[in-house]
Amino acid sequence: MKGCMSTDLGIITIDPEVIAKYAGTVAVECFGIVGMAAVNVKDGLVHLLKKESLTKGIQVDISDDNHLTIDFHIIVAYGVSISAVTENLNSNVKYRVEEFSGMPVDKINIYIEGVRVID
Repeated sequence: MKGCMSTDLGIITIDPEVIAKYAGTVAVECFGIVGMAAVNVKDGLVHLLKKESLTKGIQVDISDDNHLTIDFHIIVAYGVSISAVTENLNSNVKYRVEEFSGMPVDKINIYIEGVRVID
């Protein structure tokens, strides 16, 4: 479902893909996150996504009252505190996506799909 806001000049419609792209850009800027992950359900394999494919590791759901739920599938850097990384991701994404879209973020679900050593 697309997010819709009514203004004096008309209706603004935001596609979930736009919010996913922005949230992915914010996420990869966070310390300790190597990148987004794509999970192959059939094989159970996890692949690190390139920057052009960030949205495949993110799912955005927009409720009828324009509240957002964002699911992240991420790969974290080896040796960092997972709780610190997820708290940082939560706060940064929530603040920046709400500022960007004007829609409140109700939930951010984070799925750690792997750990990688950074070169």
